[in-house]
Amino acid sequence: MASDALDREVGELLLRSKTTIAVAESCTGGLVCHRLTNLSGSSDYLERGLVTYSNRSKIEMLGVPAQVIQDHGAVSESCVRAMAVGVKALAGTDLGLAVSGIAGPTGGTPDKPVGTVHIALAWNGGVQCRQYSFSGNRGGIKEKASEAALAQIREYCRSTRHE
Repeated sequence: MASDALDREVGELLLRSKTTIAVAESCTGGLVCHRLTNLSGSSDYLERGLVTYSNRSKIEMLGVPAQVIQDHGAVSESCVRAMAVGVKALAGTDLGLAVSGIAGPTGGTPDKPVGTVHIALAWNGGVQCRQYSFSGNRGGIKEKASEAALAQIREYCRSTRHE
């Protein structure tokens, strides 16, 4: 179950620091944006959210090079890095967050089993990418991925003294 306390804390950190964010989601299907809008005043920090589920949408909307998807797949550090940078540039925000993964129950491979999720956070000074291996059913993996994404935003805000 999603943590309302985390949703609220991240929203408050973004509000207080006047930090804006744009989100590109694949496997979470809009769940991260849903959670980011749980705090009144979220329009002050959430500029936009895109569900870029297909490879085509990642390429056309976010500028992910087709070669990246061909060489590494949509569920890869290279792809989420490009997604995060792309959504940040598209929206003109302080932060860009991207999530791509395999929520299952189908779609997994020996190299990328169900539960593999990549999350990237981009800012003017760089990009942080993380890979996760979640267990559970489709809904549980989506919840865990959204939780990890919000935790990554919180960590960034805290580390840059935005509390």
